[in-house]
Amino acid sequence: MSDTEPVVCVIDDDASFRRAVERLVRSAGMSAIAYASAQDYLSSFDADRSGCLLLDISMPGQSGLDLQEALAGEALVPPIIFITGHGDVPASVQAMKRGAVEFLTKPVEDSLLIGAIRSAIAKDRGNRLDRAELAAIQSRFDTLTPRESEVLRHVISGRLNKQIAADLGTVEKTIKVHRSRLMDKLQVRSVAALVRLAAQAAIPPAY
Repeated sequence: MSDTEPVVCVIDDDASFRRAVERLVRSAGMSAIAYASAQDYLSSFDADRSGCLLLDISMPGQSGLDLQEALAGEALVPPIIFITGHGDVPASVQAMKRGAVEFLTKPVEDSLLIGAIRSAIAKDRGNRLDRAELAAIQSRFDTLTPRESEVLRHVISGRLNKQIAADLGTVEKTIKVHRSRLMDKLQVRSVAALVRLAAQAAIPPAY
């Protein structure tokens, strides 16, 4: 199993179900790891491991909902497919509100389950790409000096160079230099592109 290969983590206290799903997932060309409890999964949780969770909602000890709640504080949570033999509608509503991608009832058709898993893995891949893009953008902003960051927030507020100079108690020529440098560092060529980039990084305007 490579470090980048998506893994389907099957978390269910029913051993026969775990084995059946592992076989099904592997027959579809994907990797799977099975856990008998939420605690077992949490003890080996790795945020860098891509893939998804196939999670039983009702288990002894920590339930599937408990595990979902425990993972909520993590920076990157794998997409969760909940599965149950009880058809618990209130629990399914709660799970979906918390971000679960699917809620299935046992017994599940093989094609339906594999389809849900593939969709969840695709979602995880997109989430990780978005996170990597955001990290790359943030690294650009981290190169700005405190003064350049200050000028940036004024620029994305729509202020002109002479207005920014007055706001910051300096001269327009100095603002032009800061503005040119910050745009070079951020690799943008227009104010519109600068505004979009700042929005992606959640940088607020000065006004």
